[in-house]
Amino acid sequence: MSRDARFQEQAQALGYSFDGEIKIGGNYVPLVRDGHHIYLSGQIPRVGDTVVVTGAAGADATLAQAQTAAKVCVMRALALLQRALGSLDALQAILRITVYVQSAPTFTQQSEVADGASEVLFTVLGDAGAHTRTSVGVLQLPKNATVEVDLIATVAPTAL
Repeated sequence: MSRDARFQEQAQALGYSFDGEIKIGGNYVPLVRDGHHIYLSGQIPRVGDTVVVTGAAGADATLAQAQTAAKVCVMRALALLQRALGSLDALQAILRITVYVQSAPTFTQQSEVADGASEVLFTVLGDAGAHTRTSVGVLQLPKNATVEVDLIATVAPTAL
């Protein structure tokens, strides 16, 4: 099964479509290519016009809801990569992700929230989804999002 087909399966499993416009929230670009590297701007769990998980993990959002938010963030990133490259099969690897979690003062499960993002990358990309990762608890995120994820990917030389 192709990565693009696995992406569609994951979208269906989450119950969201990533076919429409992937909105950005300011004066920047969602991704930049530099040689074989692609840098993606932070993605919040927005589908269409709606941020689907908001508030602080551990207070307004459960761990499971925060993990779902991380999955939606990564799906947005993959949708942007798919559009830029024509297919997710053009990706060589995901090198690094950073997962920011809006956290209640006593919430310490940022790594478990990030597991949601990592799970999607492995499910959709297989071995190419193996990555390094940092997860960080923060006071607030744009649009009151519970999670924001950015990533760095490499493109197969034949995709250039």
